[in-house]
Amino acid sequence: MRRTLLFWALAAAVPLSPVLAEQSPSTPPSSEPLQVSPPIRRAEPPAASASVQSLEERGDELRAEKLYADALDYYRAAIKKKRDSATLHNKAGIAELQLNRLAESAKDFQRAIKIDSHNAVAYNNLGVVFYKIRKYNKAVKEYQKALQLLPDEASYYSNLGAAYFSQKEFEKAVEAYNQAVQLDPDILDRTARNGVQAQMSSPEDRAHYDYVMAKLYAKLGASDKSLLFLRRAMEDGYKKIDDVYKDDEFATLRKDPRFTELMNTKLVAIPE
Repeated sequence: MRRTLLFWALAAAVPLSPVLAEQSPSTPPSSEPLQVSPPIRRAEPPAASASVQSLEERGDELRAEKLYADALDYYRAAIKKKRDSATLHNKAGIAELQLNRLAESAKDFQRAIKIDSHNAVAYNNLGVVFYKIRKYNKAVKEYQKALQLLPDEASYYSNLGAAYFSQKEFEKAVEAYNQAVQLDPDILDRTARNGVQAQMSSPEDRAHYDYVMAKLYAKLGASDKSLLFLRRAMEDGYKKIDDVYKDDEFATLRKDPRFTELMNTKLVAIPE
């Protein structure tokens, strides 16, 4: 079976898959896989007398345990008591998204934005929904809104890069990823699990993707990763692989003996 993951053995959090945000950039992104099987409730239902704070905290605990349906029950109970909380609507949206209820999650994020039009995390998360349903233009717009409000958030640039790649806007994608790694050098390693490649429709697109990622890593001085993606570009049959000899980003890499060895290897494109 042909590989479909974005990176080779990076163990991390979200494909250049969109990074969800909760309350602030300091909050670790959610990297949990979507729960697509029928949700099973295992927790006691929320008590009618419980405070908003206790309901929210219990919802957070249940979501950490991946009991998304139960967590959602608690967030909904809290929202009934405090309807004007953008944070609660955002958390409910994340739980909905983990349950693969995309339409419902979008409504929650939109409610959060309506309550607080400066809520960057809600714009980002709404972009995640659009990305997942392959409405990339809309995803880009939401990520851009988030970045206007929080221009120093690396994960938003990473999300933007994934959306651009899925639109075949390869150079814009690399620019966005470059911004991301300038803010957080490890962001791509942590967001590499499921891969934007899964969104690409053809081997040609994946090959182009491999090549531009090789350029990005070469520019960053990450020779090992650059060589890895060059090999993948060759295996995917990238037709302009000879550009590696003239693109400025590869100037230093071209001095590496491993580069010469790789380029002298006659790799055969791996069929689908």
